[in-house]
Amino acid sequence: MTDATNVDALYQEIILDHYKRPHGAGLREPFEAEVHHVNPSCGDEITLRVHLDGETVADVSYDAQGCSISRASTSVLNDLIVGKSITEGMAVLDEFNTLMHGKGKIEPDEDILEDGIAFAGVAQFPGRIKCALLGWMAWKDAVSQALVTTSSTTTASTTGETP
Repeated sequence: MTDATNVDALYQEIILDHYKRPHGAGLREPFEAEVHHVNPSCGDEITLRVHLDGETVADVSYDAQGCSISRASTSVLNDLIVGKSITEGMAVLDEFNTLMHGKGKIEPDEDILEDGIAFAGVAQFPGRIKCALLGWMAWKDAVSQALVTTSSTTTASTTGETP
């Protein structure tokens, strides 16, 4: 076996492990925003909730149906995002997005992406990129909604208005 074959096998094992034992799966409360995203090209679906504690991502919970890539990618997202600031989380999203659009030619930063590097091979298959990004785009959408919700609640509480 060549080194490249060994790496590919390891990456496949990481993806299968996250698929079989997903981290963060199951919808939980409390949450500031819930979104539902569908990948129309393959039918994968995700309902994702985000809970913020100030500027920190306190929890990401989800219910997903679909292929191993979309579900495993969301499990990795949970590992990489929970406990980080929103800004740090968005930087991780940018790094993962860059990897996915690199057509397999981008060397992933393991310090930032950790198990997310396993998706490097997915970037070579345009039809699978949306699968890998489904949970990430849902997370970005949920955070945007949560920030609007929390900022309008904060504004209302400082002005005495009802949100």
